[in-house]
Amino acid sequence: MEHPSAEVLSQIALFRRVIPEDRERMAGVSQLRHYERGHLIFDEGDPSDFFFVVVTGRVKVFKRAPNGHDRILEIFGPGGLLGAVAAYEARPYPACAAAMESTTCLLTPRPAFFALLEERPSLVRGLLGSLSIRLMELTARLAELTGGRVESRFARLFLKLAGQMGRPDRGGVFVPMALSRQELADLTGTTIETCIRIMSRWNKDNVLLTDKDGFVILDRPALEALAEQGY
Repeated sequence: MEHPSAEVLSQIALFRRVIPEDRERMAGVSQLRHYERGHLIFDEGDPSDFFFVVVTGRVKVFKRAPNGHDRILEIFGPGGLLGAVAAYEARPYPACAAAMESTTCLLTPRPAFFALLEERPSLVRGLLGSLSIRLMELTARLAELTGGRVESRFARLFLKLAGQMGRPDRGGVFVPMALSRQELADLTGTTIETCIRIMSRWNKDNVLLTDKDGFVILDRPALEALAEQGY
């Protein structure tokens, strides 16, 4: 465990609208913590003692289902804010969070965070701008999960991942995130059987290939057309 530098905070989207002096103050009361793949960051029902921000790596937020399968609610990359609403309201975390790969998080204790907000109005203004953008993203995410055909939801998921982390590769776009069929089904609100059918058909039609380290989008226009059908 270690204290972050203000430079580390400047690389996190949440703090880019925050003035340097406020970033220095945040760094002074926060800490960095590392999690290996599969490590639980917090469990459902744990007290919300910290505000968590993903610095590096990927984190899944999920609910445990009675059938033993995790229902993934969201995947957060660098800059993702974990359990913020629960921490703000001093409620237990309503879901679990676990590292999907080697991950580092910024942890800020609730009392220290609120003390800074009271002392630094400029910090409040900077954070509000970033949180407003996050709220819009969550609203769009809810629409993606509940609306349209299942295949359209899959297309929107991969287009979103391509926009966040995709890079040119093999004549298409490589998304360096390995997700199991069950995780894909959870992310799109469907069954693993439906997921297998869609992914198999896309592989056969050279729309999207599964790689051991992620996925390769070969026919982006096809995914964009499917995504539009869901609206």
